[in-house]
Amino acid sequence: MRHKERQVDKETAGKLEDFHKFVDADAEEVIFRIFPSKVILHLRGPVVDMDLSESFKSLSTSTDVIVHPPPNGPNSNGEPDKKKRKREAGEANDRVMSDTQHARYPNVFHANEHLVSVHETLKKECEQLVELTDKVKLWINLTMPKIEDGDNFGVQIQEEVLNELHRSQESGYTMRDSVRQHLLNRAKICSKIIKYPHLEDYALALQEHDDKQLYIARQNLSDLRNVYAIMTDILHKNIIKLRSPKGNNGVGLY
Repeated sequence: MRHKERQVDKETAGKLEDFHKFVDADAEEVIFRIFPSKVILHLRGPVVDMDLSESFKSLSTSTDVIVHPPPNGPNSNGEPDKKKRKREAGEANDRVMSDTQHARYPNVFHANEHLVSVHETLKKECEQLVELTDKVKLWINLTMPKIEDGDNFGVQIQEEVLNELHRSQESGYTMRDSVRQHLLNRAKICSKIIKYPHLEDYALALQEHDDKQLYIARQNLSDLRNVYAIMTDILHKNIIKLRSPKGNNGVGLY
């Protein structure tokens, strides 16, 4: 007994068509406006403005190697000074310090506010890269024709571009994760300073670590700009095949 071929009802088909149109418009916006603006305006500014000499100058004063007393120490009345704790938390970008009451070494070591600010910019840009490339990947996947023999050169171009987009996303994930690695490594050095405050080399190691992290952050921002530039170039050169992979096959890959 032959089964009747099932089809999508008109209402669902219309909604799917609307979704495809939305994806098309979203991808075109990313390819022709957002990607180029990232190269020319958004990322060029942070990379160029982050002059190494000026950044290192501010970084040298922002690396605090002083081991501070616990934030919940008693005041003159034998009670925790809540106002002082609130003020210190506000000075540290509203980050609330952990309770050190039961810590083995209850002393406090402050984060590097300059690096925190730089890393916030880096994390934001990495997350945007992943989100934007996802939109273009979805569009390319939806424009792929059905699988059949012959005339597949345009599909090969689409697959190559998808691979480039995937590599770009992996770069974004790796750069985003570098912030976590930095914090873990810095915490290890800081714990050594708290434990051995009389050893000057640990304080110097922390300053060197911060210097290196600023340099890496600057290079990561520059790499992000280059990723956008490369992807913009590839997408613009192959836009005809990406839109219509079964069209004229005389167009080259790059």
